[in-house]
Amino acid sequence: MDIFFQQVINGLVIGSVYALVALGYTMVYGILGIINFAHGEVVMIGAMVALSIILFLFQFDIPIFLSIALVFIGAIIFCSLLAFCIEKIAYKPLRNAPRLAPLITAIGVSILLQNIAMLIWGRQYYSFPQIFNNDTYQIFGIANITTIQIIIILISLVTMFLLFYFINKTQYGMAMRATSEDKNAAKLMGIEINNVISITFIVGASLAAVAGILIAANYGIAHYSMGFMLGLKAFTAAVLGGIGNIVGAVIGGLLLGLIESLGAGYIEKLTFGFMGSNYQDVIAFLVLVLVLVIKPNGLVGEKSSTKV
Repeated sequence: MDIFFQQVINGLVIGSVYALVALGYTMVYGILGIINFAHGEVVMIGAMVALSIILFLFQFDIPIFLSIALVFIGAIIFCSLLAFCIEKIAYKPLRNAPRLAPLITAIGVSILLQNIAMLIWGRQYYSFPQIFNNDTYQIFGIANITTIQIIIILISLVTMFLLFYFINKTQYGMAMRATSEDKNAAKLMGIEINNVISITFIVGASLAAVAGILIAANYGIAHYSMGFMLGLKAFTAAVLGGIGNIVGAVIGGLLLGLIESLGAGYIEKLTFGFMGSNYQDVIAFLVLVLVLVIKPNGLVGEKSSTKV
């Protein structure tokens, strides 16, 4: 039972990060109908930029809370500008192209960003500084949770709440929902489609930057290829929940994190430690295959219909 509660906590932590990244996938898909496979690299860029900002700020006597705020703001601004440029340069010219063209372009942008990051920061693994106090607390004597895990869950929840508020209560959010429903009708109603698409990419990149900082702070490591596997798992979470559905992305992220963590924990126990965490990736993609076979539209996704 102790293993169960501990793995639930671990699953909620990593699932919160998956959910943040999956939201970026699902928003872009909902608006443009394309899979932005470069999104995982935006997460990586967010972590690496945050690392550079931290190392720069360490040279000055700046209060820790101000330093943390500057790290998040700097990473979010940089990733937002990057996503804006990616959309304008790589995706905008292909809006009327066959769906395969944006997909191939997204893979190309992903590889390009990885190589640019490798040229800037190198191939080595960096130790991500401990920007949060990392004390350990016991929960009823059956499980442990660290300060960074609490912070990850809280920041993820606050970020998701702000996103839901933005989408449902603001003018730009309503424009995004209208564009997702019918681009031509939204354009006839005076909505500037290009601005909506740009805002969608910027919001998704902001979530990716936050996720990049949180995942690097949790594991204490940052490197140029860290976004590839995380991006694929977040895409799996988006498909699991129902890609194109905001609530589904959150549900899929949390559920995938729980499935991964519980599966790895019990496999490790049953094999006496010989197998375990190395099989998390296998579990994640097994879930993807099962969802595509059994329920292709995801847990809360709606069946698509063809207009004639």
